[in-house]
Amino acid sequence: MVENRCSVLDTSPIAEGSTARRALRNTLELATLADELGYHRYWVPEHHSMRGVASAAPQVLTAAIAARTNRIRVGAGGVLLPQHAPLIVAEQFGTLEALHPGRIDLGLGRASGSPAYALEELRPVPDAFTEQIRQLLGFFRDEDGRRTVAVPARGNEPGIWILGSSPRSAAVASEIGLPYAFAHHIDPSAAEESLTAYSGTTSLLSVSVIAAETDARAEWLAGSARLKTLCRVKGKSILLPPPEEAAAYPYTEDELALLRTRPTPIAGALGTVAARLRELRDRTGVRELMITTPVYDHEDRLESYRILSRLCSVLA
Repeated sequence: MVENRCSVLDTSPIAEGSTARRALRNTLELATLADELGYHRYWVPEHHSMRGVASAAPQVLTAAIAARTNRIRVGAGGVLLPQHAPLIVAEQFGTLEALHPGRIDLGLGRASGSPAYALEELRPVPDAFTEQIRQLLGFFRDEDGRRTVAVPARGNEPGIWILGSSPRSAAVASEIGLPYAFAHHIDPSAAEESLTAYSGTTSLLSVSVIAAETDARAEWLAGSARLKTLCRVKGKSILLPPPEEAAAYPYTEDELALLRTRPTPIAGALGTVAARLRELRDRTGVRELMITTPVYDHEDRLESYRILSRLCSVLA
C-alpha cells in the first residue's frame, strides 16, 4: 500500500500587530518542530508586495531552514520561474542540494504571486514557462553541447515539482514528466479535473487546515482567515485579525453567502479534520497532503501542527 505523507506549506504569515521579522523567526521555529514531529517536507513560497506574507525569497529561507533541521525535506513551493533566469535558479538550488544532499525540493510555478502593480518591477518573461523548465533541467543534467554551465548544479539536482491550480499546469507537468503539486487551498473546485489531467505518478495536494482540541475551538480560530477572505473579496486588504475580532464581526446574510463560494480552511478536532481529508484523498487519489494553517496566534499554529502530526496514522 502507498504510504500516506503529511507535509507543511508555510507562507510566513504576518498577522495584525506583527512584523516580517517576527513572521520569519516563527517560520524557523515551526520548521524545527515539523522536523521533530516527523513531517515529510517543508515548503515556503515566493510572494511579492503582499503585506501579510513575509516569504518572498524562498531560496534564502530554504537555506536557513535546512541549516536548522536534520531530516525533513525543505524547499520552495515555489519559485516563480518566469521572474528568474533558469541559470540563476539552477545555481541556487544546486548549491542547496550540494550542501544538504537528498533534502532539497524545487517547486516551479508560473503565476505572478504578486499584485498586478508589482509585475512592472518583476518584469516576468511572458509565455515561456515550459521552455524555461527545460532550460533549467538542462543545467542540472549537464546536457551535451551547452556552452554555459551552472557549476554547482552539476550532479546536484533537487526534487523538482510543477506547481499549479488548474488542468493547464497539470498538462505541463505531464508533458515534461515531473511530479505535480496542486494548490487545493487556492481553488478546491479544480482539484479533481487537474489531477485527472495529470498523467504522472507523483502528486500532492496543499490544503488549508486548522486543528484544535475541539471542533468549536478550531472553528473559532478559523474565523480570522474567513474575515480576511471576506475583506479581500470586497476589495479591502487586511492582515490576519485576532479571532476575537473575527467572532465579533456582524456578518450579513449576503456576506455569509459570499464566503460559502470562497475557499476557507478545513477546521476541527483531529477526528473531524481526518474525515474531511480522508474523503478528499480518496476522491483525488493523492497520498501526500501539504498543510497550510492560517491562524492568528503562533502558539495556536504550533499546536495545530502538533495535533496534525498524528494525521497520517489516522488516515491509514
